[in-house]
Amino acid sequence: MGEKSEKGQASVEFLLTGIFVFFTFLFALEMFFFMHTYNTLADSAKEGIRYAIVHGIGNTNCSGPGTAKVTCSDTSGNNVKDTVVQYAVLSAPLVRANVNVDYNPGSANGALCNQPGCLVRVTVNYQYSPLFGLGWPSVQVNAAADGRIMN
Repeated sequence: MGEKSEKGQASVEFLLTGIFVFFTFLFALEMFFFMHTYNTLADSAKEGIRYAIVHGIGNTNCSGPGTAKVTCSDTSGNNVKDTVVQYAVLSAPLVRANVNVDYNPGSANGALCNQPGCLVRVTVNYQYSPLFGLGWPSVQVNAAADGRIMN
């Protein structure tokens, strides 16, 4: 009779351990997907900054507010936003990402500016929904990159 109760106890212990290992694996997998999403957002923000600093006022395909002498065809920075989204889609389906291009972050430039030396900030926001659900809440993931216009 003692042998039978030891077998029952072993299977209960195995079941509890298996459940713990399973949920630990799900948590680790979910964290992997979350970190992949954050890295994709951060890299896409950097790609947007690269586009913004290269396509300043001195470029024929400029993006930004322009000046009195030069008018850019893309005053709102939509080309920068498109670059961010196109880059992000290559790694993850982040079509719901919100991209903001600021040509005067924190009034650092004094006014909207896309001339050489002006600071630009690209911010990307994404509402991350856990893959497995399980009652885990959605999380707002933010990534930003700053750069100074080169030309």
